[in-house]
Amino acid sequence: MMNLDELGWNQFFEEQFEQYRNLGFIPARIAREHKNLYLTYCELGVLDAEVSGKFRHSAHSRGDFPSVGDWVAVDARPQEGRATIHAVLPRKSSFSRKAVLSGGMPDTGGKTEEQVLAANIDTVFLVCGLDGDFNVRRIERYLTVAWDSGAAPVIVLNKTDICPDTEACVSEVESVAFGVPIIPVSAKQNEGLDAVTGYLSTGKTVALLGSSGVGKSTIINSLLGTELLKVREVREYDGKGRHTTTSREMIVLPTGGVVIDTPGMREIQMWGDEEGLMRTFDDIAELAEGCRFSDCRHEREPGCAVREAIEDGELDAKRFGNYLKLQKELQHLARRKNTKKARQDERTRDKGYRLFHKERKELKDKGLL
Repeated sequence: MMNLDELGWNQFFEEQFEQYRNLGFIPARIAREHKNLYLTYCELGVLDAEVSGKFRHSAHSRGDFPSVGDWVAVDARPQEGRATIHAVLPRKSSFSRKAVLSGGMPDTGGKTEEQVLAANIDTVFLVCGLDGDFNVRRIERYLTVAWDSGAAPVIVLNKTDICPDTEACVSEVESVAFGVPIIPVSAKQNEGLDAVTGYLSTGKTVALLGSSGVGKSTIINSLLGTELLKVREVREYDGKGRHTTTSREMIVLPTGGVVIDTPGMREIQMWGDEEGLMRTFDDIAELAEGCRFSDCRHEREPGCAVREAIEDGELDAKRFGNYLKLQKELQHLARRKNTKKARQDERTRDKGYRLFHKERKELKDKGLL
């Protein structure tokens, strides 16, 4: 037996679920997924689940399917330890990326699919190692996606025990993550984790994201007080590690709160709009307001406040370069999304036309038209 409130159930989901309760379904939360097979937590305990045939047929894209952290409406068969998923409740927040192919390469073909990494999260812990993994440009990318998720980002700088100058690294991150909490920790030495546990309480959900080898599993093991998750050492010569976590998993902490662990990602493909970009690079947006022309592209236009700031040393040229790179990715993604939506709309219209003509023919055959 499990308590829904401890799993993160609240009034928001209760209101969304009312229509399904009337059909005899019960709420459950996705704890793990693997090739469209799901492990769910509910008031009846732990149940294996699959989506219904009707759900599978009506789903338009990969992002419509359940993901770890999702609340779903299920038809439970506790005597079998199984359940059938009939609907995914609206997400309060979701951390998504552009889907990657099975070989690990970005999907650069005709398809543009969303992959939801974690859903219904309150806080995103962006974990970065203070070793060879330390990279402020990657932190900017993660922050952009985090702001788009609807959850609050927190940057966790792990491995202070091997960092020669933690304060300098914190200061460097502060210069690109305005107003975002930054927590330096050593999960291996169990130092600084009190600040992390402050975000964990009954009913709250956090997700840990970061590259492989940054110590996400070690942090979770420290929070649990036991070696639940497998940990591998990183290579000493470049600080890179292998993917310890191979699938996303939701873990309920005995002290309260829910943690979602995710596989390491060296580069996360963007999925969202430019709102997250503007929040991450609000200093550049503020500078742009001082440009002489409202449509300034910050290239060779006269009176460009952004270029002047770079020349004066007020704005880091590498930060501006990363901003342009991410902006270009998002603009390209937006064009792909619009093309995909147009194709979907056309297919929907064609399906409606075929159904209309089929019903019309049947009425004619019966002499009713």
